[in-house]
Amino acid sequence: MNRTAALNPSPRTLDVNSVVHFDRLVSAGAGSMNGWHAQSLDLRGHARTLKALDPQGAIFLGCTFDDGVEESLRRRGALIFPKLQGIPFDPYRGRLYTAAELYEDISSTDYESTLDAQVYQWSILPGQRASLDATLAAALHDHAIGAALDDVLDHGALAKAKLVGVMGGHAAQRGTTEFAEAARLGRLLAQAGFAVATGGGPGAMEAANMGAYLSGLPDADSTAAVEQLAAVPGFRPSVSAWARQAAAVVERYPEGTPTLGIPTWFYGHEPPNLFATHIAKYFANAVREAILLELCNGGIVFLPGAAGTVQEIFQDACENYYGAPQTITPMVLVGREHWERTFPAWPMLQSLAAGKPMEDKIFLVDTVEEALAVVSGRGPG
Repeated sequence: MNRTAALNPSPRTLDVNSVVHFDRLVSAGAGSMNGWHAQSLDLRGHARTLKALDPQGAIFLGCTFDDGVEESLRRRGALIFPKLQGIPFDPYRGRLYTAAELYEDISSTDYESTLDAQVYQWSILPGQRASLDATLAAALHDHAIGAALDDVLDHGALAKAKLVGVMGGHAAQRGTTEFAEAARLGRLLAQAGFAVATGGGPGAMEAANMGAYLSGLPDADSTAAVEQLAAVPGFRPSVSAWARQAAAVVERYPEGTPTLGIPTWFYGHEPPNLFATHIAKYFANAVREAILLELCNGGIVFLPGAAGTVQEIFQDACENYYGAPQTITPMVLVGREHWERTFPAWPMLQSLAAGKPMEDKIFLVDTVEEALAVVSGRGPG
């Protein structure tokens, strides 16, 4: 699996990612489209060019053509994935989501009317798991999101960034010490030059994304934003009220530092937070979790959490346990009382790491400042 679960590239394939790119290839004298992969392109107005090119071996996913062109391409050897009907999302989308897209008009409409909610409701309709169209649409969508994530990490706002993951409980309420500490961690990491990646949900994930997003502001403004959020502590009983409070903060501070969230519709009852500027939302939770862990080349900080965070600790531990020494990244558990007694993951992690190359890459600390020191290479002391 590659880092974002997009289809693995091959020397025999070429991703044609825009109409401009398509035109450039044609202008360079291309006569064959063999190996071309075109996704979500509006190729209307290119009928003459498409009929002149040899389409044998080309793949078109969700593209739009002039009348008669699609049949001509298919007849001459192209593979065309059609637009699927009755799907509330674009399975061939060529970009990541934004909070503004998932929560469009949240200030004046209820959450249940948003794209995020509609997609989740579609995903749990009776019979969807047995539906070929639904399965195909979800798989194509997750592939497209993987490709879009690759693009952002290679050429976009997060290009070549050192990513540090922040994992922690979704139950951390706004206005609590736990939320404030997670926000402070995100702020410190971003100010140190790291890009912050989270599971993209509420609680500690929202706090870390928020802290990073507002990291360019003076301390007083960041503190005021945290206090503003606390007026609606959690997403229960109303996701609408929870999202509107965050939207008001984003509207007040629209030019935040880029951050990454990787949520999933598998946990549709946990809404995505609005402080991730780039949202790679997947249907397949297992793929999403593996991608999130793999992307964090600067290490992962595990804040206090419960079952989900414990699972993430040992999924990351498994990767480091079997990984080559050059691939092992720091694992930093924050909260001695929590990880030694409440949920004693630390003793087990120590036992696993003993005598392995990962032994020097696991840390138990008490403060977010110590966590920053670890991922910055200064050690916990």
